[in-house]
Amino acid sequence: MTDSQKLDLILSKIQGLETGMQDLEMGMQSLEARMQTLERDLQEVKQKISNIELTLENEIRVNIRRIAEGHLDISRHLNDAIRVDSEKEMLVVRVNILESELRRVKERLDRIA
Repeated sequence: MTDSQKLDLILSKIQGLETGMQDLEMGMQSLEARMQTLERDLQEVKQKISNIELTLENEIRVNIRRIAEGHLDISRHLNDAIRVDSEKEMLVVRVNILESELRRVKERLDRIA
């Protein structure tokens, strides 16, 4: 192989390396653009998560607590209503007994008179 051929071979290899470097630079630029997009998307996700956390803390937890307290009040009112209802039933039973006794007393008085 002559010197000229060797130089031509070296030149072609250098040109191949330059082409490879250009391709690599283009790939790096594409990778940087993708990384910027990912970073922007990550910032959006972080913002959305913060908004969700704030909503959970300030709205949902408070509303759940209010609903729970309302259920406790309803339960208390129901217990009070049941107690009043059972007292009413007992009064009805007592009135029935007293009416029966009054009827018997009237019957006895009618027999005596």
